[in-house]
Amino acid sequence: MATPEFKVKAKVKALLKKHGAYHFMPATHGYGSSGVPDIVACMKGRFIGIECKANGGKPTTLQIKNLMLIVDHGGISLLVDETGIDSFEMLLTAWESNGIPPQGFLFELLDAKKQTK
Repeated sequence: MATPEFKVKAKVKALLKKHGAYHFMPATHGYGSSGVPDIVACMKGRFIGIECKANGGKPTTLQIKNLMLIVDHGGISLLVDETGIDSFEMLLTAWESNGIPPQGFLFELLDAKKQTK
């Protein structure tokens, strides 16, 4: 049975594929590093780190630290939950259309009400 977070990851990966982005899910348990984003991607020459959450889940301090390090080094960081899938697709579509990548901060594509509980 797929978890709600697994479903968010599957939708994010499908949209990355649809928009022609290279992407993979790094192995973090056992031999990998903790706090690494769930999905690492590259689109139009830009590095993207995507952390997926579901059901109001919140990122850990280490996950936020890694997402901010990506931004600090010129990459794009996204925090996406099931409520932000449509916004994620709109972001990718706009990027493809105008050629200007999002930049400068951590994009939170989620239901802010759930995150403040």
